[in-house]
Amino acid sequence: MKIAVCAPARPIDPIVEPRVKALAAITFPEVEIVFHPQCFVEDGHFAGSDAVRAAAFLEFANDPAFDAIWFARGGYGSNRILHSVMPQLAPAAAHKQYLGYSDMGFLLAALYARRIGRPAHGPMPSEVSRKDDQAHDVMRSLAWLVRGDRAGLEPSLDGRPAAAFNLSILSALIGTPWLPDLTDHVLMIEEVSEPLYRIDRMLSQIAHATQLKGIAGIRLGRVTDVQPNVPEFGETPEQMIARWCGEMGVPYLGRADIAHDADNKVVPFGVV
Repeated sequence: MKIAVCAPARPIDPIVEPRVKALAAITFPEVEIVFHPQCFVEDGHFAGSDAVRAAAFLEFANDPAFDAIWFARGGYGSNRILHSVMPQLAPAAAHKQYLGYSDMGFLLAALYARRIGRPAHGPMPSEVSRKDDQAHDVMRSLAWLVRGDRAGLEPSLDGRPAAAFNLSILSALIGTPWLPDLTDHVLMIEEVSEPLYRIDRMLSQIAHATQLKGIAGIRLGRVTDVQPNVPEFGETPEQMIARWCGEMGVPYLGRADIAHDADNKVVPFGVV
């Protein structure tokens, strides 16, 4: 199997490549992982200009030699190339797996909306250097990509179609042509580094989004690194989502094992 790594948003530290390759060589010797040089380009906030990032993604997505695209990291920027890359995807792109999360939710959503490939939410190569983990999250993603190992999947997956997003990304997708039809899907959401009032505001938008009518229910992942709210907000994220689910008229299905942390699980889009 051959996995391509590119960075549609921010660059990664060059140390990531040898660490990921060393890990793969020990645990998944049947896989070859190719990092695009673009992953290490620095252009202000981004891993190269919009044109450079778009070209790298298209080069790998349209290359039939690769079986999967594993997005290098999140950050911000993949939304800026959607209008450019989506019309240029060739037939080879439809036969690939795509794995990432956070900002990569823009690309996963656009691919899923057009039934291109097999997108999934899950840990990315940049996380190989986490201090709170021993690369278990990266191994979880590799196990899914290489062997279809279900052990690292989000445990509540029950045969119904599902999709997982960072809340900020999902709210930004609403009203755009990139948001897929999630009718009858279990929608899982997580968030990081936001104050509670902003989380509540985004949940309000989701609850009243006409594009999300018909979902089967919502699960809440972990909300981490919550920024201070002065005065105290007075509600927990779980209280908020239960209230907004009631207003939306969909079931709150409980917690999901997804987050911006080392325990983040894999959620394939659709039915698995």
